Amino acid sequence: MKSIFSLSAIFFLSIFSILNAQNSPLQTKDAIKQQKWVDSIYNNMSLEQKVGQLFMVRAFSNNTKEHENSVSELINKYQIGGLIFSSGGPIRQAKLNNQYQAISKVPLLIGMDAEWGLSMRLDSTYAFPWNMTLGAIKDDKLIEETGRYIGEHCKRIGVHFNFAPDVDINTNPKNPIIGNRSFGEDRDNVTAKGLAFMKGMQEASVLANAKHFPGHGDTDSDSHKTLPTITFNEKRIDSIELYPYKKLIKEGLASVMVAHLNVPSLEPRQGFPSSLSKHIVTDILKDRLQFNGLIFTDALEMKGVSNYSKPGDIDLAAFLAGNDVLLISEDVPKAIEKIVEAYNTNEISEERLAHSVKKILMAKYKVGLNKYSPIGVSNLVEDLNRLKDDLLNEKLYENAITVVRNQKDLLPLRRLEARKIAYVKMGDDDGSAFLDELKKYTRVHEIKAEQLDELIIQLQNYNTVIVGFHKSNANPWKDYKFTDQELVWLYEIARTNTVILDVFARPYALIDLKSVENIESIVMSYQNSEVAQRKSAQLIFGSIQAKGSLPVSTGDNFKVNDGISYNAIQSLSYGLPESVGMSSEKLKKLDSMALLAIKIKATPGLQLLVARKGKVIYNKTFGKHTYDENEPVKFEDIYDVASLTKILATLPLLMELEEKGVITLDTKLSKILPEYQASNKKNITIKEMLSHYARLRPWEPFYTKTLDSATKKPSADYYRRKPSPKYSIKVADEVFLRYDYPDTIQKIIKDSDLLSTLRYRYSDFPYYILKKYIEGYYDKTLDELVQDHFYQSLGANYTTYNPSSKFSDENIVPTEIDDYFRYQKIQGYVHDMGAAMQNGVGGHAGVFSNANDVAKIMQMYLQKGYYGGQRYFKPETIDKFNTCYFCTKNNRRGIGFDKPQLGEDGPTCGCVSMTSFGHSGFTGTYAWADPDEDIVYIFLSNRTYPNANNNVLLKEGIRTEIQRLIYEAIIE
Repeated sequence: MKSIFSLSAIFFLSIFSILNAQNSPLQTKDAIKQQKWVDSIYNNMSLEQKVGQLFMVRAFSNNTKEHENSVSELINKYQIGGLIFSSGGPIRQAKLNNQYQAISKVPLLIGMDAEWGLSMRLDSTYAFPWNMTLGAIKDDKLIEETGRYIGEHCKRIGVHFNFAPDVDINTNPKNPIIGNRSFGEDRDNVTAKGLAFMKGMQEASVLANAKHFPGHGDTDSDSHKTLPTITFNEKRIDSIELYPYKKLIKEGLASVMVAHLNVPSLEPRQGFPSSLSKHIVTDILKDRLQFNGLIFTDALEMKGVSNYSKPGDIDLAAFLAGNDVLLISEDVPKAIEKIVEAYNTNEISEERLAHSVKKILMAKYKVGLNKYSPIGVSNLVEDLNRLKDDLLNEKLYENAITVVRNQKDLLPLRRLEARKIAYVKMGDDDGSAFLDELKKYTRVHEIKAEQLDELIIQLQNYNTVIVGFHKSNANPWKDYKFTDQELVWLYEIARTNTVILDVFARPYALIDLKSVENIESIVMSYQNSEVAQRKSAQLIFGSIQAKGSLPVSTGDNFKVNDGISYNAIQSLSYGLPESVGMSSEKLKKLDSMALLAIKIKATPGLQLLVARKGKVIYNKTFGKHTYDENEPVKFEDIYDVASLTKILATLPLLMELEEKGVITLDTKLSKILPEYQASNKKNITIKEMLSHYARLRPWEPFYTKTLDSATKKPSADYYRRKPSPKYSIKVADEVFLRYDYPDTIQKIIKDSDLLSTLRYRYSDFPYYILKKYIEGYYDKTLDELVQDHFYQSLGANYTTYNPSSKFSDENIVPTEIDDYFRYQKIQGYVHDMGAAMQNGVGGHAGVFSNANDVAKIMQMYLQKGYYGGQRYFKPETIDKFNTCYFCTKNNRRGIGFDKPQLGEDGPTCGCVSMTSFGHSGFTGTYAWADPDEDIVYIFLSNRTYPNANNNVLLKEGIRTEIQRLIYEAIIE
């Protein structure tokens, strides 16, 4: 009977304890089991061990063996309750964590300041942006996702408490400690962000810690060096500083950190920190705000507290004030001794001690320490640097970057043909990622000078200047200000130029701008990470939207929540494959195929690009310019794209004429070129010609007629080594063709016989014919026309005919060692002989480009004639030319565009949609676009080097196999 009574008493005591903790955010769903575990652990502890649970000690994972031994001694001898890790790498921390947990009788509660995630522990960069950057984001779901991912980081490395989010409302730009760690100055925004972050992290089973209570946002003193004072009255503090805590507490906030602050309106004792104030900790936080979670002190080693000179006194005072966890005590043994003494003299009651210790044990149960298992070290680094973290990081910057000024709608930059853009770097950190990204959109030159007057003179050649202000991203406390010299230079540049100022530093840097009148556009990018730099460049050119708003006011010029929005203008952006439903892992197979192509000598090198949904998600270079040289292929290198010229130059000009009504697809040759009136080709239509369904001969080796019959070298009848009015067509170095030979080529084509049978037969002749017509219509050369009408406005500045006059040989990939016509290495001159004999400008060949530029043109086609804020063609025009008119005649071709095969053999992998289109080139090039899957694929190579007879690329199906692998990488 007695035992039954005892069991009943224990049961009802447990129920009472559970009911008592009902509002506790530390309580689990299996509350009875939790309480039983807590009581069991507590009841089996000595007084000293119970007191030891109150202490969380700093542990460095990159420190000496002596430090390691010191921490181990505190665990062994005093049974401290937890550790806060800092300064070190993840592998070392994980191993130490396991080591320390192994010697602790009760599993340790592990905390960490991981406000921005944990990949920072690997390479001194941060996994996610700082809070100030997050404060610029309008979509709080992204903040919740950030909190969850950071929680997953923490959980993976054995961290149970993350001292985040910081919900200080930062109203003082000079705040040396909070600053970038705050979500901003708007209480509602800070609260919403803090709540979202908390929810996300606690969804990952890592307990949040809101700090620094009652509010650390308005001080210009460093709390690590002194005791800062907050001078606001109680009403103001209640309405502003405490506002986030009220909201988060109602939503289940697990813990709060009390600040190292002097707040006279809440604690009248002079020089008395919040963490030692019973009124602040107990009366306000616990009683008025009804907070039942864990309460942490800020680091008790902080300076500026003069009332407690003896070791342990400050710890005792903090506990008496109502704190549960004593963080980073200066002397744990002395502090334990003081608290035990206070317990034994009844200054501390059993109820008070049990209240805090049992809360700590409840937290341990909640995070799973009742079933503790060591941290697995295998794949730890990879798990802290996940692809989904990178994806989120990109998304966060895309949503944060803020346009705060945009006079005359300068941004996003459009009409690139009218812009000459210079980049000037300011600040003390690197801006190369920003510049490299800017160059993907158009020609941008970096201008440097030692003296201001020299800089201003150089900038006279440009009509748009992008000034990048780059400050260190190493940590949130780095200097962010303009120097006096930088301000003088900026004002002078802005006085004489159209300026876009892009600030890669905290927004308070804008306070230094006394006037912004002459600065047309200002972009706030918040941080100088590579991701921020790349995304900001994309925003300037309109490939991503402008979405952010300022989280703080920055002097008289810009106020909190300022931000100018604009939509993307459909130019290519750049990012990770998963952001558009592709698999990074599967795309690695493209690397293997590219390397195989080089290994089997299908080509010396290549450029390979894949875009989906308007975003370049794979852009790599492989190999070298030649097999026997050491010049690696670079992104800015240009290739002879051969027959891609047909769809990159001639076709768009013809589409333009058709759209204007100058011609139709049914226009006959005799109408556009009167000399064909008496020709056997007079009734051939443009549709038939460009569908390769006109009985035209495939090609003619025009050059052979100009060779000496004996030596097989260029005949003196046609060529000279030096130019003259009569010999003015430059075919190659020191090879000049007679000026009238292009007329001879045209006559040969006009007078040529037709094939005996009407069937699909690929031919270059239509592009010779149409070149003559287009140039005659406009009275301009084809190269001038395509630059003026398309390339310049598209920002295709690496796309040109006759590149030697614009580019160094270091950036022009050679195509062949010619031993049959020009007898030299062909570099900077078109490989195709017929195009070379037209001064390098053929309708069928002659264009040089890089993969990024070709992708812009193909993306324009894919977007039905629209790109970068400009409409080049009507959608119906694109559809008209991207139609197979003779499919029933076993002819797959569109108008100019190649189309997928109708049977088994053909130009594609057989896995593309029938709406797709593109072309290939003799030199080993390939461009294909698929509207159904929204994919652009570019392959550029010089398979013809050193000899055009090398056909391994085609025989092995390298290009189409890569295409197949691209489609296999689609995951959604």
